[in-house]
Amino acid sequence: MNAKKPLVAILSGAGISTDSGIPDYRGPNGVWRSDPGAEKLVTYEHYMADPKIRRRSWRMRNDSPALRARPNEAHAAIVRLERAGVPVRVITQNVDGLHQMAGLPERKVLELHGTARTVVCTRCHDRAPMTEALERVRAGEEDPACAKCGGILKSATVMFGQRLDPVVLGNAMAIAKGCQLFIAVGTSLQVQPAASLTGIAAESGARLVIVNAEPTPYDPLADELVREPIGTALPALLDGIVQEAGTG
Repeated sequence: MNAKKPLVAILSGAGISTDSGIPDYRGPNGVWRSDPGAEKLVTYEHYMADPKIRRRSWRMRNDSPALRARPNEAHAAIVRLERAGVPVRVITQNVDGLHQMAGLPERKVLELHGTARTVVCTRCHDRAPMTEALERVRAGEEDPACAKCGGILKSATVMFGQRLDPVVLGNAMAIAKGCQLFIAVGTSLQVQPAASLTGIAAESGARLVIVNAEPTPYDPLADELVREPIGTALPALLDGIVQEAGTG
């Protein structure tokens, strides 16, 4: 590394959080493979039209391991990188908030698919903590409505059928174009437009490293492919960058 400390961009997917007890979606044991009907619970059209879907969704949220999960070694390694003074930005497809919980500053995390830690009203757009809504569910409300206007509440995640926030996506594209090192970790790189950030980074001259158990469509563009477990491979990779930055 040179003294300028180049920008490191990290695109994180579900695989970075599996060690925290959150199952992935498209892997061999993924949610979509074990329960194909689960996809309807996070499809906007079905969610808005069917109270039964919403009630099942709230039960799923109440039982979800995501809100009880804690950051793991991979999340911690990214925080060490940032605290070592290396310019780093995380672009995450995850909605679990574990990067921030690990200690990464909010402004350095772009949540492409929103967050499961907040609820939003589909009518008045008021936001509130997910924990408050789940307390209402546990108290007997099967489909809690917005406390302000009575509208339908949903998690502040981007459901199937919804567009990504154009500002967040625009910022992510700028980071992909401007970084010198782009690390895609724990993502199948099959979901667009998130996956396209990998190609944008490579085309813009960034060194591309893909850390993932399964092959991805962007593997041919990668400078380095890592198939080792993320919980050990990512810390080794990032701690190496920290050491180089300290001696650069």
